[in-house]
Amino acid sequence: MDFNLNLRFKCLQLLILTLASTPYAIRKDISFLEMQICKTTVQGRYLITDNTGYVCDALSLDPKTHCCRVKKDQYSCQGCNLVSQCCNSYEYCVSCCLNPDRTHTNEILKLKIAKPVTSGTYSSLFDYCIGRCRHNSESVVHENAYLSAFHHCFAQPTNTSVAVTDQQIEGRLIGINVLVGKQGESCDTVCKTVGQSCVPSKFVLINQCEVMQKYMTCRGSCLASIGADQPAEVVEDAPRNLNPGACLYTRRPSMLSCDGSHQHTRRLCPCA
Repeated sequence: MDFNLNLRFKCLQLLILTLASTPYAIRKDISFLEMQICKTTVQGRYLITDNTGYVCDALSLDPKTHCCRVKKDQYSCQGCNLVSQCCNSYEYCVSCCLNPDRTHTNEILKLKIAKPVTSGTYSSLFDYCIGRCRHNSESVVHENAYLSAFHHCFAQPTNTSVAVTDQQIEGRLIGINVLVGKQGESCDTVCKTVGQSCVPSKFVLINQCEVMQKYMTCRGSCLASIGADQPAEVVEDAPRNLNPGACLYTRRPSMLSCDGSHQHTRRLCPCA
């Protein structure tokens, strides 16, 4: 009796050891798929752009993911001028801006959202694009009128250290009438003579020797100076110490203004 009981106990132990040593395949790749949730623009009445760069109408938006269900024409630049980097549609401006080949994320994330030193930076390329395409002081005249239908612009602010090519300058001057004033005139006066207004945000583009030389003689070279009347050309009959014939630009663009003038210079003015 004891022998049979001991044998059964031994067999049970052997069975347990056998089961414990038997390998079982456990799939490690089984998991719930994480649902992608998109951020979207909210400004337009008919079109929406998601943060992956697709544009669609409100009915084509997935109610669960908030992403465009129709995956067509990612990073579309429909209705955009790629030289000026301005578009006639807010949603297509955002889509075009999101193209990593056009807007470099590593540069954007270093930009300050506002001028104060304490201001923050953009958290993503999408945040930059939706903000930049909506608010652009370079697209308005006196803050209450647009220069043209292409007033949604995603170009980086012109006060950054990013180099601007001649082609980009010409593109950003689309809709701007660059005029040379008479001696002693302010840009407010110069623009009013043709029924237009001075656009102060464009001074930074024409405050360059290469641009001034296209509109002025600049026989006395191009010199850095300080004054609210620049960019400008010194008239030929000015005193010799003022460098007659020279074109003047300033390294302090914050000083430039539409009402600046000097009795011995002719201003270069952006009008619209």
